[in-house]
Amino acid sequence: MAGSDGEGRVSTEPVKDPQHGPENGRFSRRGVLRAFGVGGMLAAAAGTARGQSRAGSTQGVADTPERSPTAVRSLNGWTLPHRMRDGVKEFHLVAEEVDHEFAPGCRAKCWGYNGTTPGPTIEAIEGDRVRIYVTNRLPEHTTIHWHGLILPSGMDGVGGVSQPHLKPGETFVYEFPLLQSGTQMYHPHADEMLQLAVGMMGMFIIHPKAPETTPVDRDFCFLLHNWALHPGSYRPDPSIMQDFDLWTFHSKVFPAIDPLVARSGERVRIRIGNLSMWNHPIHLHGVQYQVTGSDGGRWPESQWRSETTEIVGVGQTRDIEFVAVPGDWALHCHMSHHTMNAMGHDIPNTLGVDQRGVEEKLRRVLPGYMAMGETGMAEHGEHAKHMQGPANTLPMMTGTGPFGAIEMGGMFTLVKVRDDVAPGSFADPGWYRNPKGTVAHRVSRDPNFGAPVRRRPEVSPVGGEVPE
Repeated sequence: MAGSDGEGRVSTEPVKDPQHGPENGRFSRRGVLRAFGVGGMLAAAAGTARGQSRAGSTQGVADTPERSPTAVRSLNGWTLPHRMRDGVKEFHLVAEEVDHEFAPGCRAKCWGYNGTTPGPTIEAIEGDRVRIYVTNRLPEHTTIHWHGLILPSGMDGVGGVSQPHLKPGETFVYEFPLLQSGTQMYHPHADEMLQLAVGMMGMFIIHPKAPETTPVDRDFCFLLHNWALHPGSYRPDPSIMQDFDLWTFHSKVFPAIDPLVARSGERVRIRIGNLSMWNHPIHLHGVQYQVTGSDGGRWPESQWRSETTEIVGVGQTRDIEFVAVPGDWALHCHMSHHTMNAMGHDIPNTLGVDQRGVEEKLRRVLPGYMAMGETGMAEHGEHAKHMQGPANTLPMMTGTGPFGAIEMGGMFTLVKVRDDVAPGSFADPGWYRNPKGTVAHRVSRDPNFGAPVRRRPEVSPVGGEVPE
């Protein structure tokens, strides 16, 4: 089975990182069942399991030290182990319902693979031949489309076009050589509107056979997705076209999304896939990153371009790379509604509305009601701490940092870079300690401070007019 060694390279040895299969340095029964199906289905489908090496053995594995790329770390996710059989890398995916947590206090019945949404990341190397078993434990038929991969038509996974539908209880096998490298994805092409809406997707990373001329030290990936989990409900609504209320990195919302941890000076790659129903301008603070690749693979260096925001379109992937600099740097979608949780889109605008007396009247029929929104949405973050909302529904704005409320949700996380992060460690280092004199600070509490140039009189935030 393949995993990641202590230096973050793709390896064939058991590892302690639960993202890459084993738990506590051993291949757990649960991990093996998840990777290869339940009740020995893989052995039955393949004919026999006799003569195979024990879990964790490197016998028969094709990977060599000459091509050991940096293992990819999926945010809040994991990488699917494989086993070698007759020179072929075998994987096993199980399509099934999963009980998924978007963040503490919000769970839903979703569909995914091998117990999670997104499903586990598949990692292999250009030139490998892969054999992927897919068992359907859903209540309806499905397929898997290997999005962006070059393969025979009959392996493309479009139900009714390139293959029969994979019915409940059945196991199909897909087998093909990997003729390319790059950041790819997988998802159904059967009842696609529903199955994508409830979480059926995953990343498929193909490392180049030849060593990269500019190697990376840390390699991350995540999928962009949207969900309509209406307040108080427990199943995503697949009929929504625009009014989504949860926007996720790898099916998590802030503050539950993993930070991306790196050491100062390391070269970091972030692979981003989009299987949502919206395009997302992904913005990273603190650096000008280079856009270096897509589902077409890593581009020639002459085609790399410097950006701080890159739109990842629906059905696309993008790779961005940068050299890490110390700090806590926001990484988020720049669609402002996409960094909020559980938004209500039909609520009247109360900005600037005098709500005196409304609160008392509404409390007669809605005990605990609190008026908010008169002075801005920041009130919501404060009120949500002591006003109970609908069951299984997150506040729109949440998270607390070293300087107070972060007021974010949805597609937002942090790139945390420190000088003393150990090689191969992804442990959260806590909040960044800014060097003395490098933090913005208050110089006055007077709203009429200074003599700023103004075009015309304006209404001050505390009433009255500011003189010219």
